[in-house]
Amino acid sequence: MNWLVIGASVLLAVVHLTVGRLHFIEHIPRSRFLSIAGGISVAYVFLHILPELEEHQETVAQELTAGIFNYLAHHVYVTALLGLIIFYSIEKYVKKSHKANKKASGESSPHIEAFWNHVALFFFYNALIGYLLVYQSEDGWIGMLLFVIVMALHFLVTDFGLRFHHEETYDKYGRWVLAVAIIIGAAAGSFAIIPEEIFALVFAFLSGAIILNVLKEELPDERESSLGAFVSGAAGYIVLLQLLLL
Repeated sequence: MNWLVIGASVLLAVVHLTVGRLHFIEHIPRSRFLSIAGGISVAYVFLHILPELEEHQETVAQELTAGIFNYLAHHVYVTALLGLIIFYSIEKYVKKSHKANKKASGESSPHIEAFWNHVALFFFYNALIGYLLVYQSEDGWIGMLLFVIVMALHFLVTDFGLRFHHEETYDKYGRWVLAVAIIIGAAAGSFAIIPEEIFALVFAFLSGAIILNVLKEELPDERESSLGAFVSGAAGYIVLLQLLLL
């Protein structure tokens, strides 16, 4: 594991450990800072993730020609959709548990089983992002810096949602689990390189999950998001990207 990957993984882990102290993002109406972070994350999806899915589809179509893959078109897009569906399903499950627990006991958080299922899925999510750090390091420190900034802001958005659902339980356990997941993913990426076509499917799954996790936090009416801040974040990222490409 090179120093660039180590530094990036530690920095992203620290985001999870410290986000609970940023009390200004907890308020409703939604903090403009979170809407800016959401806008940047969405811009990243459309300017980086979706174009990369196109490239990965070509790789997968050439390499995976046996069994069911021989009959499956648009492999990476189907996998991305699967990632979106799985994370949407856990979100619905947690909300249902939240309502059931409130009705049964008056508590304002889901059952503990829902918490651990939610965190387990995000452990996998964070481990994949940690794994991607190794591949991002191949683009040099500028590409890594851009990825880390976007993911750090993205974690602020997802942590807000997790803390909104699970409150003190997330602060006590969840943030530590997700911080460790990033380190584990980065270590795995450094010592266990998977075939390119499998990596393409992993990236696609993560892409669908990122798209869902960004939009589910920004769109609900109860968040009272700031449209101006969201657009400013997206526009600012576009301008920054263009400057870096000059």
